[in-house]
Amino acid sequence: MDNAVRELRREKNWTQEELAQKVLVSRQTIISLEQGRYDPSIQLAFRLSRIFKKTIEEIFFYREEED
Repeated sequence: MDNAVRELRREKNWTQEELAQKVLVSRQTIISLEQGRYDPSIQLAFRLSRIFKKTIEEIFFYREEED
């Protein structure tokens, strides 16, 4: 799943650590999210949605897997 977490975080001028603290996860989780190696739990997706004032669909982009 692709996402706009890095871009949204940079728009706010937040470090990865600052964002991690705001959404109650580790900096490593934010790094993994930004690199597309981690799909968030629904709770984390909602926290990011609230903090960025965006819908979940505006932050995360589902891409169909090809056969």
